[in-house]
Amino acid sequence: MKKKKIVFEDLSTSLVKHIFGFRFKTAKLTRQSNILNRIITRILFEKDGVFFIPNDDSVANIIKKIEESEEDVDKLTQEVINNKNKNSNEKDNININNNDNNEDMPITVNETIEINEKFDTPQEIVFPSDIIKQIIRKANHIVIMNKCLCRSSADCKDYPQDLGCIFMGNATKKISRKYCREATVEDAIEHIDKCNNAGLVHIMGRNKIDELWLNVSPGEELLTLCNCCPCCCLWRVYPNLSDSLQNNFFKLPGIEVYTNYEKCVGCGICANICFTEAIEIVDKKAVIDTEKCKGCGQCSNKCPKNAITIDYQNLNVVDVFDKIDSLVNIEN
Repeated sequence: MKKKKIVFEDLSTSLVKHIFGFRFKTAKLTRQSNILNRIITRILFEKDGVFFIPNDDSVANIIKKIEESEEDVDKLTQEVINNKNKNSNEKDNININNNDNNEDMPITVNETIEINEKFDTPQEIVFPSDIIKQIIRKANHIVIMNKCLCRSSADCKDYPQDLGCIFMGNATKKISRKYCREATVEDAIEHIDKCNNAGLVHIMGRNKIDELWLNVSPGEELLTLCNCCPCCCLWRVYPNLSDSLQNNFFKLPGIEVYTNYEKCVGCGICANICFTEAIEIVDKKAVIDTEKCKGCGQCSNKCPKNAITIDYQNLNVVDVFDKIDSLVNIEN
């Protein structure tokens, strides 16, 4: 019988599954002393930088707002036109000066209809997944992992284990195809859509831990795109990390998250699933610490009363692209 070839990832994934339950304790060590923080940072987090990117469903409120705005514009415009036509029919016939030969000539009437109402102008939306897809289109090398390492290590029952990370960059050539498949841009975009439909949020950037368990280098040629559930994701350790390590996690510029206190019943679901522990229930209302919040959108996704809204009217996607480019080169 032919023996199966053992690859590095066989050993590393087995190790991760055995130590995954200790991730919170390990993260807490970074707060115990500066020396431990420097050592752990050097081993696991050196040169890291990642963005939290919400699920498209998190911004459903923006879509609804624009659709309502478009409906208002159409309705109001039609009302004005109908009133205008009605008034025109009631007017006396207009005397028209013909040319010298008294020939009938076609008349073109150009009118500007004034609408004395104020409404929000509909505008094109950049969905969170559009940012990811634009970066995917720039990548020359893409692989999709067969399974999510976090969900398979925790044996997740609530979210699909087979929706794994996407890795981009020249370093992906060194990842064993036993654990991933090469992907086209179209494949990767389809995968992102599946992850969105499954309710997963995204964490994208440079991540040294992935360099280690995949045994690839250099780190500046490996871009990680995690598709994370609220229960098993490695980065649930975020609140336990030192301040210096937390500074390597970025919120999309322009993202705002807020609570509608009239709808909020203080159930606490949002506080329990928040990656960064940015939500506290005060007087039966969800209060969001905007300094801690990274805009992942889990709270908005899971709120049973739709009391939490995520908005990003002034999203600066150029800053996101520039930051990713400064961390990782995926175009070689």
